[in-house]
Amino acid sequence: MSVPCFVSAATRSFSLPSPAAGVLCWRLLSPSSATRRNMSSKRQIDHIERTASNYRQNTLYPGQVCGMINESETVKRLRIAVNPDFGFKAGQWVDFFIPGVEKVGGFSMCSSPGLLQREGVIELAVKYTKHPPAHWVHTMCTVGSRVAMRVGGDFFFDPSPSDPPVDLLLVAGGVGINPLYSILLHTTDLLRLSRATGPGYNIGSVHLCYSAKNTQELLFKSSVIETCKEFPDKFSCNFHITQQSAEVDPLLQPFVKSGRITEEELQALVDPQRTLCYLCGPPPMIEAISKILMEFGLSKDRILFEKWW
Repeated sequence: MSVPCFVSAATRSFSLPSPAAGVLCWRLLSPSSATRRNMSSKRQIDHIERTASNYRQNTLYPGQVCGMINESETVKRLRIAVNPDFGFKAGQWVDFFIPGVEKVGGFSMCSSPGLLQREGVIELAVKYTKHPPAHWVHTMCTVGSRVAMRVGGDFFFDPSPSDPPVDLLLVAGGVGINPLYSILLHTTDLLRLSRATGPGYNIGSVHLCYSAKNTQELLFKSSVIETCKEFPDKFSCNFHITQQSAEVDPLLQPFVKSGRITEEELQALVDPQRTLCYLCGPPPMIEAISKILMEFGLSKDRILFEKWW
């Protein structure tokens, strides 16, 4: 279901409910207070506290939901029309403000900056949880719902045309695919632009290793496979499933491996001089794979990660 993706005058006049705004300012300006609370409580750290040391914009932009689909049984994908001044880099996230909901969400873009330039929209894929912002997306959000967003994050891929080529290794676990899919789409846009208009950034190879419980939870799999088929000399992927009981779709079988991502697979993909690795997933997965990559000679500054759990 969708409506035309434009930001209405009503959306442009979006204002935050004062409780949420007050909580946000206090947390950002008082990191020491947040530290004291963490030491005295075992509650889960929320998005604003977890990312307090990360870059984030000062400006809050209005947005309006103009499309919604079920990406999987547990993930909803939102299409949001945004203010013309809104901008982001592939891999970044947004602080996600919902009228009447005090908690601030933190969701990575799963679309490319190119889509924003072409259509004035961004996309977010949100997994169901009982955390208020995600719960709102799954139970109350509708086409036409108004929100506000602010871009943040130090995890992104934004090369200049003169930058040396790199081979990208993208490693995702579960819904950690979101920022990596944004990066994959961005590299696809850069490649198409270079082929259409002349020399631009020289894309090396791009390989995606993506692990999930089963093929139903492999988000964006059809699009990823189409990209690999369109640019077989540039893009490749391996999907890993760890708890699959049903037969794997024949169309997916060439790309699917049973079990976790292995050391042997990673070793074959790492060139210490050319590989730049982006990781996003559960912290234990990131820590284990980072250690393996460094044992293969990849330096710390070539291993970038985002921990979302």
